[in-house]
Amino acid sequence: MNTCVVNFPNATFGVLLLGCLLSNPKSSRAQERSGGLTAVTGLKVGHFTLSGRPTGCTVILAEDGAVGGVDVRGGSPGTRETDLLDPVNMIQRVHGVVLSGGSAFGLDAASGVVRYLDERHVGYAIEDVRVPIVVSAVIYDLSVGDPEIRPGPECGYRAATRADRTLPTEGNVGSGAGATVGKLRVMARAMKGGV
Repeated sequence: MNTCVVNFPNATFGVLLLGCLLSNPKSSRAQERSGGLTAVTGLKVGHFTLSGRPTGCTVILAEDGAVGGVDVRGGSPGTRETDLLDPVNMIQRVHGVVLSGGSAFGLDAASGVVRYLDERHVGYAIEDVRVPIVVSAVIYDLSVGDPEIRPGPECGYRAATRADRTLPTEGNVGSGAGATVGKLRVMARAMKGGV
């Protein structure tokens, strides 16, 4: 089994979970192509960017489940269900990862991905029910454009419907649309980032 260690400094949430699915048990097979997360067998990536301001979400799906891990750090991290990534817990696989803008409001985007996976009967089997395990992390991008425009469940759902195995788009798309870097000490010095 591969080991996955993910470091989560507050300003770089993108590292939080992008790497955690790389321990997918199928990833040791010969890859169809090289580069990007979708080079790992079983992973799909989708983005949805809101049109009203630069924000959105990025979804990574592992419908067969993937083993993950996380190390959450920082003064104000925003996460959902990341405790499930602790190896001592009963749940050993996740089915989706959501990276979203919108600060704490963006955590709602994961509900849309849960709905998407539930409609397809993907999830952890408990008796006759399958419960989709979707972990999420957010960034603060409310200072870029109208802060009332935020990713929500519909954003997550739409990103999930767009998830596929093609080489993912990078940059100012999805969760990277409003991402900034270099704001450790002063927000006014932040520079444009991406995903």
